[in-house]
Amino acid sequence: MPDFPITVCERYRPNVALLLVDDSGKVLICERIDEDGAWQFPQGGVDAGEGFLTAFQREVSEEIGLKPKDYKLIDFRAGYRYKYPHGVREKKKKKHNCIGQEQTYFICELLSSKKKIDINQPSPEFQDLKWIKPKDFKLKWLPEFKQEVYRQVFAEFFDCEIS
Repeated sequence: MPDFPITVCERYRPNVALLLVDDSGKVLICERIDEDGAWQFPQGGVDAGEGFLTAFQREVSEEIGLKPKDYKLIDFRAGYRYKYPHGVREKKKKKHNCIGQEQTYFICELLSSKKKIDINQPSPEFQDLKWIKPKDFKLKWLPEFKQEVYRQVFAEFFDCEIS
């Protein structure tokens, strides 16, 4: 019998992310606790056996303290993928058996007071937060491997280009 190479399927970890907008059209971004100047949207992995909406609600609660009654889901879109760079990839592959993430973004309107947002959670991921106009987001706040996804997200959800 000939020896055919086995094709290994590259696995992307399912992930959910929040685009939270206020009544003036500003979007919430949060600064990572482990890296000064690294701003991003609240996001996190989908656990085994968990649905995307359930994972989204859990992540929003765990990262910024909001419950579903505090925001209104407007829309969502899936299929945003990025690969981890070498070094990060090996570490993540050991932890999650994946080479990158495939994200589903949920855009929501804030219904409650901004004061309800609390980044001081039991396992905090953020050290600060701010509200910005979408066009004011800077790609330099992100690692290079995430930048193309953010370009797509800003173009599709906010009809703007970021640089």
